[in-house]
Amino acid sequence: MLNRYARAFFTRVITPFAVLLLRLRVSPDAVTLVGTAGVIGGALAFYPRGEFFWGTVVITLFVFSDLVDGTMARQSGVSSRWGAFLDSTLDRLADAAVFAGIALWFAGRGDDLLLCGIAIFCLASGQVVSYTKARGESIGLPVRVNGLVERAERLTVTLVLTGLSGFTIFGVPHIDVLLPIALWVVAVGSLITLIQRMVTVRREAAAADAAEAADAPVDPVTTGPEATDPPGDTAERTPGSREA
Repeated sequence: MLNRYARAFFTRVITPFAVLLLRLRVSPDAVTLVGTAGVIGGALAFYPRGEFFWGTVVITLFVFSDLVDGTMARQSGVSSRWGAFLDSTLDRLADAAVFAGIALWFAGRGDDLLLCGIAIFCLASGQVVSYTKARGESIGLPVRVNGLVERAERLTVTLVLTGLSGFTIFGVPHIDVLLPIALWVVAVGSLITLIQRMVTVRREAAAADAAEAADAPVDPVTTGPEATDPPGDTAERTPGSREA
């Protein structure tokens, strides 16, 4: 849902910046690499130390590069399979770094192994949710489902609530409870989305297999009335094959 509406809005906002970068001869791939490096650096430098507010500020600034590089590619007319592959691959690394940073906090000074495990589950499930759609499409299925929680929703919930939980540095009491809430919401939402996509792929695969079986050519040797005839009777039953 967020992919549909928020992306269109922010694309209009950042288009002038994307055009400026193109005029400066900056390539979309360079923006992708810098953006990913910024997200990974922000997540692993700030989150394991519990600096969730400033870490989220840094991450959010670089997350928008995901929109900038795509807009640049469209504006310049150089959209390519390589660019799409690079962008998708580095997105997975960036997402993993966000949840890895949170997991490191709870494994260390945060001192909560349960939430550490939930953060790891969020990391893994996010990768698998993306994989299910990509794998389904790679075997020729349309995978006509997005699911409850896509990447945009996962990032938005995580970054907003994690950033707000960092308001403890400004003396806001008990607001750190928002971080566990974010993890539980993303974990449950990702699990539901994974199930939705697996059910969809199973249904589409069964339909595709049935269609292929229905269109399979018939073997005349093993099917039809001739298959049950005793040897020697076939010639007598076939028009135009009578002996002279």
